[in-house]
This record gives sequence, C-alpha cells and structure tokens, in this order.
Amino acid sequence: MGLPMIDTIDRWLDWFQAQLPWMPPWAISLGMLALAVVAARTVHRILFRAATRIVAGKDLKNLFWRSLVARTEGPTRLAAMIVAISTAANVAPLTEAETGIVHHVLLLAFIALLGWVALTALHIWMTVYLRRFTLDAEDNLLARKHVTQTRILRRVAATLIVMVTLSAALMTFEGVRQYGISLLASAGAAGLVIGLALQPVLKNIFAGIQLAVTQPIRIDDAVLVENEWGNIEEITSTYVVVRLWDWRRMVLPLSYFIEKPFQNWTREGSALIGSVFLYLDHTAPVAEMRRRLDEIAKASPLWDGQVAVLQVTDFREQVMEIRMLVSARNSGRAFDLRCEVREKMIAWLQQAHPHALPRWRGELQAEAQEVVLRRAGGRAG
Repeated sequence: MGLPMIDTIDRWLDWFQAQLPWMPPWAISLGMLALAVVAARTVHRILFRAATRIVAGKDLKNLFWRSLVARTEGPTRLAAMIVAISTAANVAPLTEAETGIVHHVLLLAFIALLGWVALTALHIWMTVYLRRFTLDAEDNLLARKHVTQTRILRRVAATLIVMVTLSAALMTFEGVRQYGISLLASAGAAGLVIGLALQPVLKNIFAGIQLAVTQPIRIDDAVLVENEWGNIEEITSTYVVVRLWDWRRMVLPLSYFIEKPFQNWTREGSALIGSVFLYLDHTAPVAEMRRRLDEIAKASPLWDGQVAVLQVTDFREQVMEIRMLVSARNSGRAFDLRCEVREKMIAWLQQAHPHALPRWRGELQAEAQEVVLRRAGGRAG
C-alpha cells in the first residue's frame, strides 16, 4: 500500500515540476519539507485534542492517563514530524548530498526523541511511584525515605540519560568518532587532568549516590547544621537546601553531609524529648513542682503522653538547677511544649511560691535581720 502511494506522489511531483519549470528543485524540496512539518503538526494537534478529551474525566483512575497524555505531547509531536519529514525526503527532488544531510538530521532528531522518551518515562514512573506516599502525614518517616531516595536517583538517572543521548548524537559524526578513538588512546593523562578539574563536581555526584543509598538525611528532616535549626527542603544533584526556622535558606553542598558532623532530629522517628531548665532558690518545693508538671503536661494537646519528668540536676552557691523533660510527636511540637511548660511553671511559682524564685543571700540575710529587729522591738514595747 505504501509503494503505490509513493508512486502517486512521484507522478504528482513530476506534473507539478512540468507546470512550474522556473522553480528550482531545491525550492520544491524545501516547500515539501515545510508542508510535511505543517501537516504533521496539524494531524498531531487534532489527535492530541481527541486524546485529551477521552481522558478528561474526573475519575481518579484516569489520573494516570491524563498525566501520560499531557507528558507525551512534546515527544509525540516530534515523532510525527520525523515520520513526515522522512516521507517527504524520500519523494522530494533532493540531490544525494542533500538527502544525506536530511537523513543525518533525522537521525539526530530520532536520538533526541529516544532520550526525551526516556526522561518522560522516568518522570511518569517517579510520579506514579510517589503517589503512594504523602509528606503531610503525622508520621511521615517512610514517605520521606522514599521521596528522598527517588528524587536523588531520578536526578542521577536523568544525568546519565542526557550524557548517553549526547554521546550517541556526537558519534554520528565521523570526525568526532575518530577524535573519540584518539582520546581513548591517550585517556590516561587526559582522564587525570579532567578528574582533577572536575573533582568538586564528581565528589558531589558520588555524595548524591551515597546519600540516596545510606540516607543520613531525607526530605523534611529536622536538622541542626552550622548551629542553625531547620528542615531539609530540597536535595538536588549538587547541593541541599535547608529551610531555617526563620524562613531563611541555607544552601550546602552534598558532600557536607558526608564529610562533616550534623544533628538529624528525625533520623529514625519524629518524636523528641524537650528539656526545660529553671534556676530556683534552694527552698523551692520540688515535690509540688513535680505534680504541677504532670498537670501541665496532661492538660496540653502538644504532649504525646510518654515523658514528663522533673529532677534536681545541680546545686550552685545561690540557686539549684531544675530540669524538666517533656516529649512530643515532632520537633515543632516539642519546642512549643517547652515554651508552654516554662511559662506556666513560672506563673505558678510566682503566684503560689514566690519565695522559690532565685534571690541573693544578702537579701535573705537582710530580711532575717529585719524580722529579728521587729520581734525584739515588739518584746521591748
């Protein structure tokens, strides 16, 4: 069926050239190639709109197909143009050299299409795979693990796909292929020089692979780096973005989390124990404070019901150190719970036991002498 169609196009082309003898063959060929591109884009637009309407239902089952159609718009358009230009080039009055150029361009476009399809398939796979996990859950440890690993591996795979595509495109040129063989023969010295020049880049690439496998950090982890507290916001192929508590962003290279120590507050779980220190007078009622801490913790929606402990951890010349430990489901709740315990405990001490607040010993001695003088004056009267 294809051969009769090509014969018909050839007869139509001969008739067209006979009608316009003044038009050079290259102009006819250029017009046919342009007409093929326009026809391919038009047919693709019609078919793409039809496919979009078919998968436009609101059913969640069609979400995958809508994403697939939307993501493949560019690759399918390029594929239609390659097919149309290839067909037009076979019937156009091109010389042997011009035909070779067109075929080489089509080969490059086909290689680019394969790379584009691979990147699109990688993105669709990642979207479908991560749909099972949500970072908004209360306990999102598993979700953060899979999201971090998938994003890092996706960037590494995308980099490899781009490199392979460019290499395949360059190998279609004879001159580049010969230079590649020559470079392979002298790869020892050249590889050493390139390796030294690209040492920071290569270090970050290998650090990214190591992070994806070992996962010392994950997306949304609460970390303490460079004496700053924040959450892991983004992990790219070369750097990590930490969203600090005051909405600033700290950007660190990937190798930082492999080579330097840092604190990860959500490595195995999001629950944390927060500490509150108070420095009070030696006469402070420790037993009553312990009961008050239990009341504050049980009344707070931030407490997870696990830890609520009060202990005297140190004695100093003027005060004693009281440490209160309370637990919460995550670092944000732990911080707010610490503030709540601190505020309510101080307010209770000010109201019920003001003598427990720290005072200088000189003040206490002056008060004691004043009491003694008052008593002595009362007896004398």
